[in-house]
Amino acid sequence: MNWLWIVVGYFFGSTPTGFLVVRLLRGEDIRRHGSGNIGATNVGRVMGRPWAVAVAIFDMAKGGLAVILARAFGVADPLLLAFVGVAGVCGHNFPLWLRFKGGKGVATSFGVLFFLNPPSALIGGALWYVIMRLSRYVSLASMLSLASVPLLLFLFKAPGAYVGAAVFLALLTVVRHRANIARLLAGTESKVGKG
Repeated sequence: MNWLWIVVGYFFGSTPTGFLVVRLLRGEDIRRHGSGNIGATNVGRVMGRPWAVAVAIFDMAKGGLAVILARAFGVADPLLLAFVGVAGVCGHNFPLWLRFKGGKGVATSFGVLFFLNPPSALIGGALWYVIMRLSRYVSLASMLSLASVPLLLFLFKAPGAYVGAAVFLALLTVVRHRANIARLLAGTESKVGKG
């Protein structure tokens, strides 16, 4: 019965925050703007920075909410909690409501990782900010910072299931950034503050 929390995690994560914000406030489909993505970065292009921050915060929260609820109802198994968190990110990336075409899952991944192991996620988030400020590439900061979290979890002696979940989320992030990687290699990736 406890494994039904994985389904709960998926449906919580599948709430398409960016899509709903732009649809409700502008009456438009965010997928027709900018990168076509429903995540916070593209929301920022369409709605401005404050809305990008709001969407990012909500995307982080929705990823961890199912983990919090599962714990509140007595779930303590690290493996199950890891699966619940991963399901939340998969819900964001592949939402049922948008024909399984969602965001890239960076904010949601950090939200999940925060509720699994706060220190690792906070350090990873700080690393994201530093890389983003130095390179001005959100995509590069996202991939490198999430790649650091499995090592951080290991150093903080987190359960192996959490480390495994972080590895999966880091790899999923790379897969979801395939087009960005191609643009980075070609020197055509957009920097923060530019096109």
